[in-house]
Amino acid sequence: MSLPHAILTALLEKPSSGLELTRRFDKSIGYFWSATHQQIYRELGKLEGEGLIRTLPAEQPARGQKKRYEVLPAGRAELARWTAAAQDPKPQRDVLLLRLRAAAVVGTAGLEADLRRHLELHRRQLTEYQEIERRDFPPDRDAPQDRLRHLVLRAGIDLETFWTRWLTHALTELAALPDEGPPPDPRTPDNTPA
Repeated sequence: MSLPHAILTALLEKPSSGLELTRRFDKSIGYFWSATHQQIYRELGKLEGEGLIRTLPAEQPARGQKKRYEVLPAGRAELARWTAAAQDPKPQRDVLLLRLRAAAVVGTAGLEADLRRHLELHRRQLTEYQEIERRDFPPDRDAPQDRLRHLVLRAGIDLETFWTRWLTHALTELAALPDEGPPPDPRTPDNTPA
């Protein structure tokens, strides 16, 4: 249910066309809530059908002109209701952690290279977030809206910092493991003489 609320948020920040929303999702909201071009357009149709947004009248009617949308009072009320509602955290689901757990029973072949790749990706993302913080949130930018937006960015910075530290630690642990190949299958009887 969060994509419609992400779209309402973006449209309240600035009325936009579907294409503009897609670009904004790629640049900002998409860092923590991604959506495809098709998902955004489908959701815009639903939100308009529910009376939460409307198409802005064109300044100069032209064939093929992009529709621009704005949020109606019912949409603002829905976003306020959703923002105030309690929601439990989602359980953590991470394929990399599951793969590490599986490596405990089948061996670690190929895992180190992927851990290094993940580390590089998280380092790049951390650098990008830190650049955004330097550019968009100087110390004198202290309006309530800016403080909340900066808080979202800080969550991204803190998560990427966690992942870079954890992956560095995981690689150190992996390097310290004995190189013995995959562990034996516990279902296979031991054929060593007694």
